[in-house]
Amino acid sequence: MNAPATHSAELKLPVLETRKLKNNFGAEIFGVDLATASEDELAAVVAAFHLNGAILLRGQTMDPDALVRFVSQFGQPEKHTLTEYTIPTHPFVYRLSNRIRDGKPIGIHNDGVGWHTDYSYKQEPVMCTMLYAVEVPPEGADTLVADMVAAYDSLPEERRRELDPLQVHHSYQHFMETRDFNRRKLTPEQLADSPDVMHPLIRTHPANGRKALWPSSGTVKGIPGLSTEEALALVDELVAYGTQEQFVYRHKWQVGDVLMWDNRCTMHTGTLFDDQKYIREMHRLWVKGDRPY
Repeated sequence: MNAPATHSAELKLPVLETRKLKNNFGAEIFGVDLATASEDELAAVVAAFHLNGAILLRGQTMDPDALVRFVSQFGQPEKHTLTEYTIPTHPFVYRLSNRIRDGKPIGIHNDGVGWHTDYSYKQEPVMCTMLYAVEVPPEGADTLVADMVAAYDSLPEERRRELDPLQVHHSYQHFMETRDFNRRKLTPEQLADSPDVMHPLIRTHPANGRKALWPSSGTVKGIPGLSTEEALALVDELVAYGTQEQFVYRHKWQVGDVLMWDNRCTMHTGTLFDDQKYIREMHRLWVKGDRPY
């Protein structure tokens, strides 16, 4: 899914040592300490993200201030709809964890299990998601990222023509009241903040013009012109198609990992682990996006 590799050359950015994460998707970046990197190095990291759709940097040591400084290189950080698990002094840093402290959970547990794109229920879904690994179990809790550009490109041309004009009805209320984990009723304020939206099933990337399957799941309530059953069946079909092994990067976490992906051209899911035996703590940050077209 790479765009033409002119970005770094035009800006005369440092050349980074990288390797692909999966086929022609994603890049692991070596030799950059994000907490102390120069502005040029950080600009090169941002350029690598936009060229590759996802980036991984291992062995990082990042406090909340450093995380916010780094993610701000990509744009304006986005706050979270649910605020109870953000770090009190850092509203952009959201904790995913099963850790209990003073009798209370410090983060949300099993969030993000099921193929989706973050904030797909918003008028302007987040552009990218960043996860930083604070503590990880030795088994389970992998994160999977699907290259939905490659999935779209592999469809027969006739099938692409059928799907291109379709719109998808996304609903945060539907998502929160029907999901498997952390189900809840929304407050009137939350409902007002996240009204239902319509987004294209096939999304065009604003930076390179490439098209991606963009069905998400969980937030989908329907597709105009189809019955509810037909719409949900189509979404399930396309999610299953786009998350075949050849399109998916599976990330096995190490402490200090920073993994970022572009929500405009991917889907992702977390996986479960033995939460009675192990502790997991991740810090999640988002960057504001634009309206899909």
